[in-house]
Amino acid sequence: MLSNFLKNLSILKKFLFINFIFFTIIGLFTFIYLKNVQPNLIKKKSSNHIEVINNTIDNLKRLNVKFVRKDIRKFLFSTRFLFQNLDRVIFFDDKLNLIGDTDTLDLDPRSFSQRLDTIELEVLDSSTTKKITEEKKLDTGNNKIISLNDVLMNYASSKNFGIPYTFTEEEFNKFKLTTIKNVMKDGENLGYLAITENANDIKAAIDERKSFVIRTAIAVGIVILIFSFVLNRYFLKPIKNLVSYTKTIKNKELKKTNIDTLKLRNDELGLLSSSLDDMTLELQKRISHAENFSTDLVHEIRNPLASLKSASEILHDTNDKEQRLKLINILSHDVQRIERLITDYSQMLKDEVALSKEKIKKLDIEPIIKSVVDDFNNIYKLKKGIKISYKNDGKNKYFIYGIENRIEQIIANLLDNAISFSENNKDVIVQVSKTDDNKVLIKVLDEGRGFKEKDMNKIFNRFYSNRPENFGEHSGLGLNIVKNLVELHNGQINAENNKEKGAKVEIIFPATQWKVD
Repeated sequence: MLSNFLKNLSILKKFLFINFIFFTIIGLFTFIYLKNVQPNLIKKKSSNHIEVINNTIDNLKRLNVKFVRKDIRKFLFSTRFLFQNLDRVIFFDDKLNLIGDTDTLDLDPRSFSQRLDTIELEVLDSSTTKKITEEKKLDTGNNKIISLNDVLMNYASSKNFGIPYTFTEEEFNKFKLTTIKNVMKDGENLGYLAITENANDIKAAIDERKSFVIRTAIAVGIVILIFSFVLNRYFLKPIKNLVSYTKTIKNKELKKTNIDTLKLRNDELGLLSSSLDDMTLELQKRISHAENFSTDLVHEIRNPLASLKSASEILHDTNDKEQRLKLINILSHDVQRIERLITDYSQMLKDEVALSKEKIKKLDIEPIIKSVVDDFNNIYKLKKGIKISYKNDGKNKYFIYGIENRIEQIIANLLDNAISFSENNKDVIVQVSKTDDNKVLIKVLDEGRGFKEKDMNKIFNRFYSNRPENFGEHSGLGLNIVKNLVELHNGQINAENNKEKGAKVEIIFPATQWKVD
């Protein structure tokens, strides 16, 4: 139940709810602690009182002191050092008459006068005692206004008789602790002994603890509020913006988001925002490419399909062998054309995906180009008498950042295109040099028919081809694939006709390093 409830809350609400639960538990334990502080402190003082009472009773019995005013007074004078840390020690006989009080031993008249009213309270009759206690408003803690005589009378008749009894009272902001016990000798009750001590330190300790808890709770509450604000302002709100950004992309909305602001941050959220934006742009680019590819492919396939349909319909209705043979050749030609379109299109998409997975590294492109040139020479020198030459000044090495098999693919497609436009026994030249700004320049030159001037801006478009039938069939994707691969290597490509004859394709790659042998 709780887990389901938390699942539906935001991070901020979860944080505040968990802190609320934490504070509730801590508050409960704190309340229990404060509730038990006072009894524990009272118990500690009461134990001290009981110890003093027991020692006093032992001395009384040992000295055989009688419970009369004269003997008790003499005993107090002789043993007053025992009570020096106590506010007041009072002796009563078994009739509850006051027979001794340490206050009477105080030689300071001011101290004596301060306690005289309290001393006399115990020797007055019951009606006068009630009147005085009502005027003084003595509070024993249980909201009953009583005197010490009342307590002794209740104690004498209670089941706790014979056991030390402790009670507290508050009077004029004074917190007092009193412990009483009867004195027994030979099974006879001689009287009562009461010890009263100012216990304001207990109240002060409790108040101090309460104040500390309140201050701590307020401080922690303020810290949590500040942290919640910071958490929401600098972390949760940016995350909400990222979520909003992803929803905008998902729904293909044009609504502006704050992701550009987030990208300016130098922390992890800034890096996440930049990565997410780059990934989104890359995905959009790939989706756009795929959509364009599919649109163009459908368009290009439509013509051979129409031709196939027409040829098949005519073939079905004709009996002329020569006509049927021509129609079959048309069908075969159209099927081959569709096959080439699909094959090249598929390869292009694979190149897009594969390139993103392959690692770019530093390459010396000379051995790569030479290897491709040698392979083509072995094939086309014998097949068509076409000679492919590699030219370089022989003094420099050329390094670029790239993917080796993709560089091979670029050179191979350019050579395939140059050879397909070349007549037998012609030359194709591959040149490598450097530009003034140390970039690597690759040129592929042929002696073919060149490009149509009116179509120069269409050379690298998908499915564009200006080759005549005698130069073979192609899908028109070769140069477009080359252009995409070059751009994915941060390079540039350009094509034009040679001044004399044939075509020239130039590729410029950023140089990583220029070395002179």
